[in-house]
Amino acid sequence: MPENTDIQTQIAQTVQLMRGKLGARDKTLAESVRKAKRRLPRRIYKQAMVLAQAEQMAAHPKLRLVLDTSRLARASEEVQTHLSGINLADRRLGWFLGMLGGLAFNLLALLVLLLVFLRWQNLI
Repeated sequence: MPENTDIQTQIAQTVQLMRGKLGARDKTLAESVRKAKRRLPRRIYKQAMVLAQAEQMAAHPKLRLVLDTSRLARASEEVQTHLSGINLADRRLGWFLGMLGGLAFNLLALLVLLLVFLRWQNLI
């Protein structure tokens, strides 16, 4: 029994980490994982789906007994390790720098096109 309660606790902790790190505001792990699919590596997504499939079974007293607790514990540990390693400040900085890089490239391309146009019109 304590192991099964532990699995429910681990699933709840995983949902909390997904809320904090990925911004998933869903009530169940399955919905959170489906919405955060693109932001998770494939291996982590599959492990999170294993947990999500076991979430409903863990809530039922008789079905809880058929769960593979060691597999679920490994899956939970792997997902939580990945989510704990996400640095939100670094992710925001990366997004901002990517946006600035795209903007700088577009301005440079516009400048080159302007120079080509002016050269073509013999204004330079």
